[in-house]
Amino acid sequence: MTDLDLLHFEQLKKDVQGQYLKEYTPSQDDISKWKGIDIIYFQEDLRKKAKGNISEKSFYTYFKTSPVTKLPRIDMLNLLSIYAGYDSWYEFKKQHLFAGELLQENENFDEEDIDEIEKTVSSAPELPKSEFQPKKVETTPPQNTDLQKSNTENQSVNQNKTITHETEISPVPAKKNFFKKNAWALVTSVLITITGLLGFKDVLFSKTYKYCFIDKDRGVSVINTLEIMVVKENESPLMYKIKPGECFYYSTKDKNLKMRISAPFYEPLEVNRNLENAPEEEKIELKPDDYKMAVYYFSIKDIKGGNPDEQVALIKQKRNQLENLISNNAVIYQVYDNDTYGIESLNKQKYITLVTTPTTSLKNLNVIEMKKDTKGKIVSIKFKIATTDEKNK
Repeated sequence: MTDLDLLHFEQLKKDVQGQYLKEYTPSQDDISKWKGIDIIYFQEDLRKKAKGNISEKSFYTYFKTSPVTKLPRIDMLNLLSIYAGYDSWYEFKKQHLFAGELLQENENFDEEDIDEIEKTVSSAPELPKSEFQPKKVETTPPQNTDLQKSNTENQSVNQNKTITHETEISPVPAKKNFFKKNAWALVTSVLITITGLLGFKDVLFSKTYKYCFIDKDRGVSVINTLEIMVVKENESPLMYKIKPGECFYYSTKDKNLKMRISAPFYEPLEVNRNLENAPEEEKIELKPDDYKMAVYYFSIKDIKGGNPDEQVALIKQKRNQLENLISNNAVIYQVYDNDTYGIESLNKQKYITLVTTPTTSLKNLNVIEMKKDTKGKIVSIKFKIATTDEKNK
């Protein structure tokens, strides 16, 4: 990555902004000031024109900061370049070259460049070929000595000396007693066994209980993520999160169990169990809060009709229903999954506009918390629009 690449990316951001402003009118012209519903509309247009998507976290990382200090991945650069009207990130840089800039892309040589390289290689002088062959070493066979003609008086006689190695064999000691030989190993094994029993006594003597949660009115699994607080005497409470449709498994050697169960669309429930006679598996019913559930249903309800007139009628119906369910002074928060913008507040009308705009992002809307007053009006909503990666977990 070079500094020129970062400058090119700043150019690309301006082109992306200009492309979007040709058809849409966001709350701010400057793309770095977009948030909330502006980002959702931009993601929709990006999916429609470039057949791809960038996450909300990536948008805040690369578009909210200017100039950026790091470059996005090449797939994101290509996607944004296509949206801005170019074939690829390389093509965008090629049409926005700075003075004296050369693109180092080997894969983009044209045929004339390749032919020129081949001519240069073929016209190079040939190096002299030198062959190195090993010299033949002539060996002279030893001359046979005619023993008949040799002078026996002066002839030396070589005698082979035979060296005899004597091996001393030690007597085999008497076999020791088996218990004496293995006494240390037996003692060590016993000590390890005792230590293991003491270390894992909680596991060995614990019992696992299974609790499943169902909707009391509908007889099906709860539709929310549950928060379970296990309260123990003289200890801090233990918090667990259970996904919709999953059961809660809890291992303990205690004789009593106290749980506090809560979920956005259900009334809170406290469960106390004497585990001495309790079953190992149990189904616990949660009473739904129909008012909160209605707000959630109308928020994510699909309002795509068969024709434009029918769709407009459905949007009006949905807005009226939410107007009646939500208090005018309701406090509404959207939670983001990034370090820069953790949370954003919306008023009632902005929230209704957001959830009555037909976008694919609403399928990922997840209500974290919802509260109502004594009159039944919703006074607090905390929600998050999950990314695709989060939904696939």
